[in-house]
Formats: sequence, structure tokens, C-alpha cells
Amino acid sequence: MHELTDGLVRGSADEALADIVERFEGYLAADPDYSFQMSAYVDGRLALDINGGPHLGAESLMVPYSTSKNSLGLSLGLLIQQGKLDLDAPVGEWWPEFATNGKEHVTGRQLFSHQAGVPGTEPGLRWDELLDHHRAADRLAEARPFWRPGSAFGYHAITIGNLVDAAVQRFDGRTVHEFFEQEIRGPLGADFYLGLPPELDDRLVPLLPMVPPLGERPERTSHNPIGDAVFGPAPGPAVDLALSEESYRFGHPAGSATVSARGIATVLAGSVTGIDGAAPILTADTVAVIGEQQVRGFDEVLSQHDRAHAIIFQKPSQQLAFGGPRSFGHDGAMGALGCADPTSGVAFGYTVARGPWPGGADPRAVRAAREIGQRGL
Repeated sequence: MHELTDGLVRGSADEALADIVERFEGYLAADPDYSFQMSAYVDGRLALDINGGPHLGAESLMVPYSTSKNSLGLSLGLLIQQGKLDLDAPVGEWWPEFATNGKEHVTGRQLFSHQAGVPGTEPGLRWDELLDHHRAADRLAEARPFWRPGSAFGYHAITIGNLVDAAVQRFDGRTVHEFFEQEIRGPLGADFYLGLPPELDDRLVPLLPMVPPLGERPERTSHNPIGDAVFGPAPGPAVDLALSEESYRFGHPAGSATVSARGIATVLAGSVTGIDGAAPILTADTVAVIGEQQVRGFDEVLSQHDRAHAIIFQKPSQQLAFGGPRSFGHDGAMGALGCADPTSGVAFGYTVARGPWPGGADPRAVRAAREIGQRGL
């Protein structure tokens, strides 16, 4: 890679990606507050590792919101590969308490692709329950779904983490935090932590709030009862998913991991393509299973059209065109993105200190990920 020494963008990049670097130079020049990290592996070789702006350096760590969910998809993939998880078996076979109140026939495939109808509970889950290895899962097992499982899908924004944690504990004995740490993050040495170690506190950079157009947050013009129930204020003491220490110290695998862009790219590359000639953690067959689209269409929670999911992972869509048809990954509400494309061999990670309004994956990152995959490096 070529070391960058002259401009606003810091780091290194392949010469073939010089136009992408130049474009990010332009973004930094146009907005002095813009701060980002971006990394990409191609066939296991680090081809891009850059950062810029006043808020983020090469070693900074951030909470990427739902980009954290990449940890869930990779962990489930390894359970499938080990022969422990059969996606088509009823959940009740390995979690009997879940098979109640209309959830008796839910399969793992439905549960892990947002089809089970339990993105929340009534009454709602408290943060002290969600930031726990058992309590939210117990509530979800007892819950009646918001729709007949399999008839629709809707984003299980936080609860998918508790559901996967329950599965990993039943199949493996470890929590998903322990499993991901010992089987994926640790062996790869990646900055992608489910629970920020205190010795890394000095590297943590807090997310900055998005700035709405004209400085005003527009009033909502429509309401979705399911979305309101899922995203309404949680009962009990308030917790900020990204900024509250109890959240990032626990490291909710659906929303409050602590990462760098290089860390995101590293866990994806190490799992899907292998790095620097090493064998990947997941076989090509396993990658095909977890990356296969399960649902596409209208999301009952987000009230959005053209949403698509594989096993945990998002699939490319009109709003999230990060790669080819076999690519998969996950964005975050405040702009972060992590994705992999087994066809092009690209594994990509991106963080941003202040995401663009109105949220979701930063379009600058989506475009860069797609273009890197199209280069055939």
C-alpha cells in the first residue's frame, strides 16, 4: 500500500484506490468537522486503511450501533459450521420456554431473520433487562409475538442480540460475548469488542449527535404502532446505547460493541476470506448459508420498503447498495457500516464521528464499499 503523507486523509491505500482517497479529501475539505475511519481487505490483503478529521485517529474506538450485529451473524455461522445449530429446527427443541403464546412453530431460520415477531415485549423491556445475559431473553420467551411468525418480518433492533445470546448459551454453554471473543475476535486480534476493556478507555471517542437540516428535527407525520412500541422510551432508568458506560461496558451485541473501522473489516475478512493467506474461520458453504437472503420487502417495525435480511445480516437494497448479490453486512443508525462480499473478496469497515442526517449507513461509505468491490483488485 502507498503511505499517504500530503493531504487531509491519513493512512495508506492501494494506488488503484487513489480516486476514492481523493474523493474523501474533498469531503474533509468541504466539512472541517467530518471525521471518519475506513478500511478494506481484498482477498485477505489490507488494501485501504485511512482516517481523517479532527475527532478520529487510526486507533480510535467507537460504538457503531447496529454494525455491532456483524458479531451475531458470524457467531451463528460458526455454530452452524460446528453442527450445533440447525436453522430449520423449531426453536422449542432447544429452548422449550420459547415455544409458547403462538411461537410454538418458530424455526431458527425465522428467529434469526427478524420474522419471529418479538422485536419487543408488552410491557416494554427495561435497559437493565436488555443489558443482561438472561432477563430479556426470559421475557421474550414468554412474549406473544406482534405478528404471526413467518407472515411478515420486522427489525428486531435490540432483542436480536438477546435472542442470539440465548441460542449460543444453549448450544455452546458460553455467552455470545465469550464465544465471539474466544472464537473470532481474539484469534484475529481485531478491535471489535463486546464489552470495552477498561484498559482501552483512553481510545474511546464518543459519538457526536447528527445535525438536522436547518438545525431542527422535523416532526413525525405518521406513526407505526409496532415501531412506536419497539423504539419508544424504555421503562425504568434511561440508558444511552452508545454513550452510557453500562451499555458499552456490557457490549450489547446488537448495538453497543466498541470498534474501529479496521476492526470491523478484520473480523469480516478473517471469517470470510482469511487474512494474509490464513484460512478463514468460516467455510465457503457456511458463508453461503448465513449470507443467503431470507426476506425482502416491507419492514413491519421500521415501516420501510425494500428492506432485506440474510441470517442476521442485511442484504443490499436500493438504500444500502454496498455490494454484489452475495454480499452481506450491517449498518448502524449513526452512519457506521461493515460488509463483506465473498464474490469480490472485499471486507469493509467504516466509522464516522458525526453521521449524516437522517441516519443509517453513511452514503459515502456505501458508495466506497461498492466501488472497491467493482475494482477487481
